[in-house]
Amino acid sequence: MKKHEQQLDYLLLFTLFCLFIYSLIAVYSGSGQYETQDPFYFVKRQVIWYAIGTVVMVAVAKFDFELLERLAAPLYFLGIGLLLLVHMFGTFKNGATRWISFGFFELQPSEFMKVFLIIYLATTLQRLANRNLTFKQSILITIRVVILMMIPFYLILVQPDLGSALVIAAITFSLILASGISFKMIALLASCFTALIGFLVYLHNHFFDIFSKVIKPHQLERIYGWLSPEEFASSYGYQLTQAILGIGSGRMAGSGFNQGTQVQSGRIPEAHTDFIFSVVGEEFGFIGSSILISLYFILIYRITVIAFNSNNLFGTYICAGVIGLITFQIFQNISMTIGLMPVTGIALPLLSYGGSALLTNMIALGLVLSVNMRSKKYMFSRDSNL
Repeated sequence: MKKHEQQLDYLLLFTLFCLFIYSLIAVYSGSGQYETQDPFYFVKRQVIWYAIGTVVMVAVAKFDFELLERLAAPLYFLGIGLLLLVHMFGTFKNGATRWISFGFFELQPSEFMKVFLIIYLATTLQRLANRNLTFKQSILITIRVVILMMIPFYLILVQPDLGSALVIAAITFSLILASGISFKMIALLASCFTALIGFLVYLHNHFFDIFSKVIKPHQLERIYGWLSPEEFASSYGYQLTQAILGIGSGRMAGSGFNQGTQVQSGRIPEAHTDFIFSVVGEEFGFIGSSILISLYFILIYRITVIAFNSNNLFGTYICAGVIGLITFQIFQNISMTIGLMPVTGIALPLLSYGGSALLTNMIALGLVLSVNMRSKKYMFSRDSNL
């Protein structure tokens, strides 16, 4: 056990602790618009979720990740089964059916499916043994990977939960990039995605009746609110417009803790969850936002180092999947808050208030720590000093 403890990544753990402090401050300030008898209601619940997440992360870190190869398929099909249960017995809330209610708590299977998919795809791709495949050799493995991705992608998309479905796609693409699949195949996949976007734009402009059957009304409203936030400032673009005003008013140093006009007046809905970056931007300004983004950069950097230091290809692919999981969430959430991407329900990882998403990210970090603790270090290894 002492040997494993010596290989704990203390910089990663310290970064996680800093994000925890950031989360408590931002959640407290962002939830001030809600009238509750206890002003620390959301903060206390976030502390509880962090405590649960930390226990789970430690338990996962102590578990030998190599044993997960045998459990990869059962976990994947367990996730698919839970997603099917959502469609049959799920709880309808806020216009979507994403949860299974157990009375005293609700389970969101799509969050756990992200981790299960990482493990299963890592198991599938590690059999390539880091070979550089030709385009022809890449066809069958790519088809298999895409099918494994499309099943949970579809089941999550029809809940509807576009944000989580996109995370599933991002995890898959990050693992494909890290594998030995031909670059020509990767370029083909990227071209197909670009062509799909172009086709949807064409349908919107020339065959709107067909387009409206493909894209849900609320998704279309979010796209309009993203492309023309000023035009739809009182409806579709309200959240985005208010978030941009709040972040812009923060300037260099921000308005101060719990002093944000946009946040405290309640003009930014869901300021403690999906739009929590607007709290950081308005109350702590460019400096506070830069520090937060730097913490995320350090987190991703340490996971990348652990991936390169791993002596096990399965561990490397697990880290690659976790990088895709966390990086896409960071990019999408911050981008939607400042108007670079459409608004989705993706939370800012390790910062936004909420249990399921936080627990998923902590499990993922537990897997990364497990990989690091079981990677042998050699004296003359080229990565030994990273």
